[in-house]
Amino acid sequence: MPRLSKSLSRFQSSPISEVFSLALKLQAEGRDLVNLSIGEPDFDTHESVCREAHAAIERGETRYTAVDGTSDLKDAIRMKFKRDNDLEFERDEIVVDAGAKPLLGHIMLALLDPGDEVVIPTPCWTSHPGMVRVCGAEPVLVECGEETGFKLQPEQLAASLSPKTKALILCSPGNPTGAVYDESQLQALADVLRLHEDVWVISDDIYEKLVFDERAFTTMAQAAPDLGDRVITVNGVSKGYAMTGWRIGYAAGPKDAMAGMRKVMSQFTGSPSSVSQAAAMAALNGPQDYVAERREIFQKRRDLVVRALNQVPGLRVPPCEGAFYLFIGCGGLIGKSTPAGTEIVTSTDFARYLLETEAVALVPGAAFECDPYLRLSFAASTEELEEACRRISRACSGLT
Repeated sequence: MPRLSKSLSRFQSSPISEVFSLALKLQAEGRDLVNLSIGEPDFDTHESVCREAHAAIERGETRYTAVDGTSDLKDAIRMKFKRDNDLEFERDEIVVDAGAKPLLGHIMLALLDPGDEVVIPTPCWTSHPGMVRVCGAEPVLVECGEETGFKLQPEQLAASLSPKTKALILCSPGNPTGAVYDESQLQALADVLRLHEDVWVISDDIYEKLVFDERAFTTMAQAAPDLGDRVITVNGVSKGYAMTGWRIGYAAGPKDAMAGMRKVMSQFTGSPSSVSQAAAMAALNGPQDYVAERREIFQKRRDLVVRALNQVPGLRVPPCEGAFYLFIGCGGLIGKSTPAGTEIVTSTDFARYLLETEAVALVPGAAFECDPYLRLSFAASTEELEEACRRISRACSGLT
């Protein structure tokens, strides 16, 4: 058999995908699974969006579009940035792709050369360092602990930058922690970046619509307008509008960077789905009240799980500031043994024990470069969350 690419040895498959696959296998075997490993809203796409998608099909909008999206959708995105973030962009400063995840990959391909370094605060989404490695660059993982709210501090950023640094990736609200950078925190990071003019900022804002406790959302391009010529802001309709399967992500930034991304996309993609683009335009231009209503439901679910699991010995559950994840500290369980006599050494051990004995799927913190923690997605019904908390409590009580 001919050889595969040597680059495959530089990165691993997404651990989240592996947990998801195992959970689906157990479900197919008939297990009564409570799957809280998925980063996907459990709400349906709003009916106004679905109606527009049907209308687009009826109008015959089922052909290729421009590789980087339709002009109409770009205008809707421009309006969104002006309305929500007080940012102004021209059409040629906007790129639309088949989801924010491939869009991030295309950004990396446009920016990075082999040997470049990219600063990534941890805990981090698994694909951020993976994409960097695919490009032959090196992620510089900066540990951001619970004591700082899992947020990168200015002195940490300064210490992590080198002549090889090409970019900083910031995700706010964060996955897996739900940490949200406020305006002053972003400005403090910007003060450091001003001393390093060759460093790009990739701002992953995909959870923008899910910020809790009446916090204001701020993105880097808004907090530090003078850095606008090197900030690429990434967003999409998947999380806030419950449109994960529609696969529409978008980015805004300086013209040269967007042109580079279009060049990459011209070789890797045809165009985003024409029907999905019509649906995304309806989401951005249409009613926004249901988005706020769903955010309130997510916050109530967060509070339910925080109350329940903070009563479980061995677990520590700080309330997240945004997104729909809780990053649960399970250090109090390390060193204990299961009823079968297996020692819990890592969060992966506990996640496996929980899945096998109580059929609850969580993602171990090791997947996000941080242990011993577990990521729990509360994008599930109240009934499912209550049942999961009961099962988690029972699993913990079975350890000795």
